Amino acid sequence: MHILIIGAAGMVGRKLTARLVANGSLGEQSIDKMTLVDVVKPEHPDGFAGIVDAVETDVSLPGEAEKLIAARPDVIFHLAAIVSGEAELDFEKGYRINLDGTRYLFDAIRLANGQDGYKPRVVFTSSIAVVGAPLPLSIPDDFHLTPLTSYGTQKAISELLLADYSRRGFFDGIGIRLPTVCIRPGRPNKAASGFFSNILREPLIGQEAVLPVSEDVRHWHASPRSAVGFLVHAATIDLDRVGSRRSLSMPGVSATVGEEIEALRRVAGEKAVRLIRREPDEMIMKMVAGWAPGFEAKRATELGFTAEKNFDEIIRVHIEDELGGTL
Repeated sequence: MHILIIGAAGMVGRKLTARLVANGSLGEQSIDKMTLVDVVKPEHPDGFAGIVDAVETDVSLPGEAEKLIAARPDVIFHLAAIVSGEAELDFEKGYRINLDGTRYLFDAIRLANGQDGYKPRVVFTSSIAVVGAPLPLSIPDDFHLTPLTSYGTQKAISELLLADYSRRGFFDGIGIRLPTVCIRPGRPNKAASGFFSNILREPLIGQEAVLPVSEDVRHWHASPRSAVGFLVHAATIDLDRVGSRRSLSMPGVSATVGEEIEALRRVAGEKAVRLIRREPDEMIMKMVAGWAPGFEAKRATELGFTAEKNFDEIIRVHIEDELGGTL
């Protein structure tokens, strides 16, 4: 099996690569080749005996997607995107990367399908940002797409393209609406949701973190470990069970910022909590006011997707995966 990961140098892309290398297979097929793509050259994964092509390119540039599809990968993970805050600040860049890049990829596959019947599995990372306020506390699977940000709009359009190209038989696509991934390892990025991770990650290693919103803000979360699990499961699931609605809201944990902080207190103590500094940010507060508080995620759960059950578990996953298992 040949696997193509677009966005392989990002946090989720690196963890997905590591999971696939550790497994050595996807479903019942062994992985013989991996093509890892990003705007910076991805690192060669340790421990992989097969062929690795690490490619530095931008799929939002005309002609680049065709080059990647020429090798006819069996499974394509499309993770590449700029994050929500950056897409809101830079309108043209957001639409170029998050929408045009996706369209170029889908069309490259469509044209290849017309040439020789090529029909890969495409796993697309969408987002819960495809819905926006007013929202129920627990959002049902059939809730209409109501994005309130440019990022959410770009993902919603891409979901519609994914469904239509799949319906037309150009590829077998599935869209994964990722919860906000928490706790993200590494340094803060430009995602407007970054503070959800920052107020846990930094205090866990004795550093101060800034909280730009009130503690009553409620949102939907899953760990990086769960995010990778979603992608792997999506690549192997029988899509006849998914049906024509190809994008799924993933399971996760609905929690307020205050509940996050209480989980931090239970796991790491009062000393860690005291490192959180309140510093309101009007732009971020306005954005999060329309964000999803939680999802029913019945379809995904029935199809075998799983995530953490509470924030204590999310914090412990971070400690195990990023901090060597201990504080």
